Amino acid sequence: MTPPDGIPAANAFNLGAIGAGLAFEGTLPALQEALERAGSPGAAIVQAPPGTGKTTLVPPLLANLCGRSGRVVVTQPRRVAARAAARRLSALDGSRLAGRVGYTVRGERQAGLDTLVEFVTPGILLRRLLADPGLDGIAAVVLDEVHERGLETDLLVGMLAEVRALRGDLAVVAMSATLDAPRFAALLGASDGGGPAPVVDCPSVNHPLEVQWHPAPAARLDARGVTRAFLDHVAAAAADVHARALAADTSADALVFLPGAREVSQVAAALRSRLGRRVDVLELHGQVGGPEQDRAVSGRGPGDPPRIIVSTDLAESSLTVPGVRLVIDSGLAREPRRDSGRGMSGLVTVSCSRASADQRAGRAARQGPGTVVRCYPQQAYGAAPAHVTPEINVADLTGAALTLACWGAPGGKGLALPDVPPRQAMADAMEVLRELGAVSDDGQVTTAGRALAAVPADPRLARALLDGGTATGQQRAAGVVAALSEDHRAPGGDLPRLLLQLRADTGPAGRRWAEESKRLAALARRQKAGAAVMPAIPAGDPLAVGAVVALAFPDRVARRVPGGEGAGQYLLTSGTRAGLPAGSTLSGHEWLAVAEVSRAEGRDAAGTGAVIRAAAPLTAAMAESAASHLLTDTVEAEFSGGRLSARRTRRLGSIVLSATPVRPTAEQGRKAVAAAVQSGGLAVLPWSTAAASFRRRLSFLHRGMGGPWPDVSDAALLARLEEWLGPELADLAAGKPVGSIDLADPLRRLLPWPEAARLDELAPEVLGVPSGSRVRIDYPEPGDDGAAPVVAVKLQECFGLAESPRLLGGRVPVLFHLLSPARRPLAVTDDLTSFWSGPYTQVRVEMRGRYPKHPWPEDPWSAPATARAKQRK
Repeated sequence: MTPPDGIPAANAFNLGAIGAGLAFEGTLPALQEALERAGSPGAAIVQAPPGTGKTTLVPPLLANLCGRSGRVVVTQPRRVAARAAARRLSALDGSRLAGRVGYTVRGERQAGLDTLVEFVTPGILLRRLLADPGLDGIAAVVLDEVHERGLETDLLVGMLAEVRALRGDLAVVAMSATLDAPRFAALLGASDGGGPAPVVDCPSVNHPLEVQWHPAPAARLDARGVTRAFLDHVAAAAADVHARALAADTSADALVFLPGAREVSQVAAALRSRLGRRVDVLELHGQVGGPEQDRAVSGRGPGDPPRIIVSTDLAESSLTVPGVRLVIDSGLAREPRRDSGRGMSGLVTVSCSRASADQRAGRAARQGPGTVVRCYPQQAYGAAPAHVTPEINVADLTGAALTLACWGAPGGKGLALPDVPPRQAMADAMEVLRELGAVSDDGQVTTAGRALAAVPADPRLARALLDGGTATGQQRAAGVVAALSEDHRAPGGDLPRLLLQLRADTGPAGRRWAEESKRLAALARRQKAGAAVMPAIPAGDPLAVGAVVALAFPDRVARRVPGGEGAGQYLLTSGTRAGLPAGSTLSGHEWLAVAEVSRAEGRDAAGTGAVIRAAAPLTAAMAESAASHLLTDTVEAEFSGGRLSARRTRRLGSIVLSATPVRPTAEQGRKAVAAAVQSGGLAVLPWSTAAASFRRRLSFLHRGMGGPWPDVSDAALLARLEEWLGPELADLAAGKPVGSIDLADPLRRLLPWPEAARLDELAPEVLGVPSGSRVRIDYPEPGDDGAAPVVAVKLQECFGLAESPRLLGGRVPVLFHLLSPARRPLAVTDDLTSFWSGPYTQVRVEMRGRYPKHPWPEDPWSAPATARAKQRK
């Protein structure tokens, strides 16, 4: 392709040479036309399958289009992908690395003043944006692999859209193999005001792909993670199918997908034990050093043995591994998850999405026919989610919240992101930042927050690095933070023991930790000294590790739960209970600073459902210093069982430090009684027969006549508790026995005046019957809206009562339960006239023989009413 006018051909990338043999070369004219449609490079969406060459060709095309106006920055989701992409483009361009093409990743930079295309990780570009929101000197940004929906990449989409609104000359291209194109086109095109950005598709390169299913007889996962039996199955399957593939094609290499670095190392070790030196077994994950990663992603040289590359999902879509014709897939992935209820967050092992499984399988057919062997049932593939869950929806958002606050969009307010952050997760993240002093109450970033944002780590680890460096020394704090930043497994959850192993380790893991510790210590020295949160800790003090961890995670400071059911359990300041792994060397320590806690079952969780994966011992004084914002000293009064008591309680979050009995003040007692009633309901109060009857009468009046008669339902009385029960609450708070209170008098405070004078007329307590008896009226319970007031009386006492009495000024008839001499029901009626005229005759026939001593006259209208039996003659 001819470079634009005004750009010397010598300075332009030779796209024809670079793109030879790549499918995306044919799409370059369409992309160039889309970018130049507005007169200058604008925004575009590139949708192209893996292996087509989009990562190799789009950046140099943009560099040619932008000319001398600035550098092209390309984000890759992983460090190994950024290095590999830069090396590949540099080699195809025939230039030296760090010349026209370079890269910058955490702890390593290969770029200079003459670099035209620079590959970086999303985190690097985010920090550059915060330092220079105008991106001075940058002409174009390419966001690669946006379909992975990484949190940092999603933030970049929203932030770059705002930059484009201010800088019309900034070109932005989002690229993916599988992309929700309309969504990203709308986000990036909105800044132009001319509708969505154009979408450029590249035809897929289809090579035949054979899919084989080879499920393991044992479960893939248990409470502790990936089972050893499944990893052995994957290793055996990889060795067997690779041997068969080599029999047909000696150039075939294999790529094995596993969820994490630990699983990669275990399967790689098993393969080396099986295959010896006949096959070169290479590991590819974030903890492998740069040279080892580069060797894994490079092609096999002449005379080199066949290769099996055992990798995490970083080989899924970010880069091409040459020579692969066979993929062995575990079907598992490690994704971030947040448990707000337990205050836990971290990586969990889950079944990968179907889109990820297809991406992995496609690695085998990028350069020719291939085979994928899936080590799980076909039913599990069908049940897997269709796409990867966007990280913003499931991850801890503390780091993202700090980035947004530094950008001037606290909580993401006003920023157009691919997905709106979950409200509760963002609220929790902002609360963590307030506790760290990183943001003010209104969410604006503070000076301390900008210092934390300058550290390429989670804000909590950044706080541990800076404030921990003040207390323990920068090198010691840096070593702890470096260990926490990587995917290391602390033996028995013992973090100090892990640090001892890393210091003694002369292998790759130990060297990486030492290099990262050195880098973090140098970074801490460049920052302003942290706050003096706790007294200085002498060098060599074994508790220094716990102090640094507690500064990072004050909400995870934990104290051992004493004896009984709490044996082996620890209570965190957040309120979560967790247990140490069985046989942990940390058992017995009173206080722990917990760095990692995750869901678990069985003996490792000590019956809590959560297990401590990494922790260090510390003292109570250190715990209080690190989590000082969680310290409270309150008097807690309680009303229970009719008695009032109070204790002065010091707490560190949910952990009770001390509790001493004290005498409550009148106000404290009043609130405790009110709280007990609100919590336990009105049943907490002593309802005498008279008080309960009076309440039912008031309820009946309110139901039948409404206002001004008061609502005395549970909800209404609780809402007006102080109004009608105020003096009695004060008496109870002063120590008056609960049994001495009659609630009938407090209820009378709710009576309306002057209407209250008609209370006995409208809803009398008793009803006079012809026998002269005064019978209590049983009114329905509050809330029983369908029930009627009842009078239960012997039938003989109602002779001559021709019409049923009515209450509420004639609105509601009384329901009579007419009883036998033995006080058993004979009839239920609210219409005595109809009863005497009809059913009474049958009742008389049945009862006169059974109760001959009692009158059963033929004419109940005129017979004298009586409560007694017949007089003896």
